[in-house]
Amino acid sequence: MATLDTKLAEVSFVAAILKSRGRDVEVIDVGTSSVQAERSSDPASLLAAIGQRARATLNELHETGRVTSVLGIAGGKGSGVFGDVIADLPYGFPKLLVSSARPALLAELAGRADVMLYPTIVDLFGVNGFTERVLTNAANAAAAMEFSPRRQARRKIVAITAFGVTTPAVTRCTELLAAADIETIVFPANGAGGRKMEALIEAGEFDGVLDLTTTELADELVGGTASAGPERLTAAGRRGIPQVVAPGAVDMVNFGIPSSVPGHFAERKFYSHTPYTTLMRTTAKETREIGRRTGVKLGSARGPVLVLWPAAGVSDYDREGGVFSDPAANRAWLDGLKAELPESVDCREMPFHINDPQFAEAAFTWLLRQIETEVSKNEDV
Repeated sequence: MATLDTKLAEVSFVAAILKSRGRDVEVIDVGTSSVQAERSSDPASLLAAIGQRARATLNELHETGRVTSVLGIAGGKGSGVFGDVIADLPYGFPKLLVSSARPALLAELAGRADVMLYPTIVDLFGVNGFTERVLTNAANAAAAMEFSPRRQARRKIVAITAFGVTTPAVTRCTELLAAADIETIVFPANGAGGRKMEALIEAGEFDGVLDLTTTELADELVGGTASAGPERLTAAGRRGIPQVVAPGAVDMVNFGIPSSVPGHFAERKFYSHTPYTTLMRTTAKETREIGRRTGVKLGSARGPVLVLWPAAGVSDYDREGGVFSDPAANRAWLDGLKAELPESVDCREMPFHINDPQFAEAAFTWLLRQIETEVSKNEDV
């Protein structure tokens, strides 16, 4: 996939390599240089329309089994279109992009889908001694790749959210699930991880969710660097799969190096997690709003939900004597949650820290029961 009006030489070069490797080639042109395009007074709308048509074309090629990988060759505009066009392809389907786009755009694409990026560093103006190397590598990689859909008969799979400060809870849950022959996929709650998890839940990849670490909601509210966007904590509810939700690490908002923290937060409580990560303690007002938003999101869930509140702390830094210890702020999260959460949703106050084994065991026990119940229903049918 490329803009043939500007990348025809590169496409021809790559197509020749693919054909020499025994591959057939389908070319999707997302270029805009045509009589109709030249008359367009709204380039953004034109690109969106081209992207929609290309997305439908690629989906049809995939559904009919005519393609086993997709390779984009693009600059900035084309890279953005590529990200939109591949949005419906399943996880694991080979998606490769040779791009001269700015690093920030490539980082955004990597956060949205499992794209294999081949940055050119130099601009794409034909095939030369530099771009030839990148194009050759990408073409050979695409030629070697095959998409293998997930087998129908499989182990149950559970998604879990994790942060360094909730690792003991996540570790214990993965151990318990493994003993029950359930596979676990762990997502870092760093913004990109939460977005990817939501997308894969929406795609039907999981049978349940242990959302132990909902810290991304704090970044979304306060403006930290680990926001997963407004759709966080919604996909499991729409899919109707069981989910356990806990306020893991909602005591913190993420920033980069100390100088990156906005000046209006100067009087707040901070902790340097690493030289490149500065954490800021959330206030009671903020945690109440995070809890309220959590209640709203979970209130519309179609499937079973369990909320677990750890009274003794929500992260390794939030325990008695810890740098972020603030029981009142934590309690505010629970108050905000209960203000919006329907009574039909199970909410349990646990006298444990989130990283105590008893907390993980309670989350696991409930989720296992839900999965086993669903299995029994399917067997009866």
